[in-house]
Amino acid sequence: MTGPVPLALLPGLLCDGALWRAQIEGLAGLADCRVADFTEQDSVAAMAASVLATTPDRFALAGLSMGGYVAFELLRQAPGRVTRLALLDTSARADTPEQTRRRRGLIELARKGKFRGVPRRLLPLLVHPARLEEAELPTAITAMAERIGRDAFLRQQEAIMGRPDSRPDLVRIACPTLVLCGRQDALTPLVRHTEMAAGIARSRLVVIEDCGHLAPMERPAAVTAALADWLATD
Repeated sequence: MTGPVPLALLPGLLCDGALWRAQIEGLAGLADCRVADFTEQDSVAAMAASVLATTPDRFALAGLSMGGYVAFELLRQAPGRVTRLALLDTSARADTPEQTRRRRGLIELARKGKFRGVPRRLLPLLVHPARLEEAELPTAITAMAERIGRDAFLRQQEAIMGRPDSRPDLVRIACPTLVLCGRQDALTPLVRHTEMAAGIARSRLVVIEDCGHLAPMERPAAVTAALADWLATD
């Protein structure tokens, strides 16, 4: 009888284990979940190497947003170690000039001592508009960002801006792959996910309705169910 599947969970920008809390609880028994720490590295290559250094030889891999960028890099470094892949609210593309310009504006804000304003500016892009009036979710997201802090935020933004275009790598992904997106994701929209799913042979696209960018926190039950199905895929 086999035990739980080793599962590396890769968080997004300004995210920590709280992003995946519901999935860690909901997948107990199916997966031995380990959340990566991306607070010290300033490149996706270094982030990927840190995951490889702290996981079993073979493992399942799920990444959201920045975590998806790291997942692509990890597959470039050690494709044979990943048994299955989940790409959540992310993109295979490199930054556009406009995205880089927006990131540099937030970096400048943080360097001027106004880091606390960064999560507030990002929040409307991170969740479905209807969730902004709630108390619990925006508070949890802001608290998560504050735990990550300014210095790690600066390093993470440098890593994101320096990432390569991963679209040429899609055709080489051979493991069972879940591509999941919130229908109202404003940062990495659905069209980016249909692009990834079209390029990966053994992929399944799942769209979560009434959901923005942080699907694991916004629609935890739906995301957990999709991941459970993915873990059961041969």
